[in-house]
Parts: sequence; structure tokens; C-alpha cells
Amino acid sequence: MVAFRNGRNPYQATAVQTASPGQLVVMLYDGVLKFVSVARAGCALPEADPQRLPMVQEGVKRSLAIIDELRVTLDKDKGGEYAENLDRLYDYYSRRLLKAQITLDDAPLAEVEKLVGTLREGWAQMLVAQAQGQNLA
Repeated sequence: MVAFRNGRNPYQATAVQTASPGQLVVMLYDGVLKFVSVARAGCALPEADPQRLPMVQEGVKRSLAIIDELRVTLDKDKGGEYAENLDRLYDYYSRRLLKAQITLDDAPLAEVEKLVGTLREGWAQMLVAQAQGQNLA
């Protein structure tokens, strides 16, 4: 693994700066999945392991931060019902993540991972279809 000064990856920064809004959403979903995975790894540790709680807390904290960013960037005026539905989904994800953080239970994390993964795949497929000039109806 390559270490970067200040923990920043210049390639990742360039990818973010040059991404379309749809690609940014997919990147954010990837981030949620990454940090939910960290929290799940923490839950899998033995109860006596001193890293268990910090791993779950850090994974949940960072997942929630990304979900909060997704929520605040929703344009409910332009997005209408779709944006409202996404807002409700993000709220649900947040509540499940908080439950996992409090109980150190893997089940809510697994649920969020599955749901976000499905949403991420839908966005990725939409981007591919747009790139191919297809109309998703």
C-alpha cells in the first residue's frame, strides 16, 4: 500500500474532481459499503477484543457521515418523489447503523450493506445505460 502525505490519495482526488454527479453518488455508495464492511469486521471480533468497539464505532461513524452528505445534497424540488424516497431510505439506513453501533449487532449492518449495494448497482447500471445512449423508462 502506498502512503500519501496527509493521508490523501491524489488519484482519488482527481477522480472525484472529474466525476459526473452520478459517478459521485456511486463513489459515495462505495464509501458507505467500505465503512460498513469495517464495522462488520469489528462485530465479528470476539467480545473481549479491544479493537471490536472502536472498529464498529469508526465504521458506523464514517458510514453515517457519507449518508448525511447524500441526504443534504438531495434536491427535493427537482427530484420530487424520487428524492423524498431516497431521503426516507437514507433515514432508515442511519437508524439501522445507529442500532448496530449501540448493540454491536451485525444484522443491521448486513441489512444496510445489502440495501446500499442494491442501490449502488442500480445507479451504476443507469450510468452505463446513459453512456450507451439508452433511455431508461
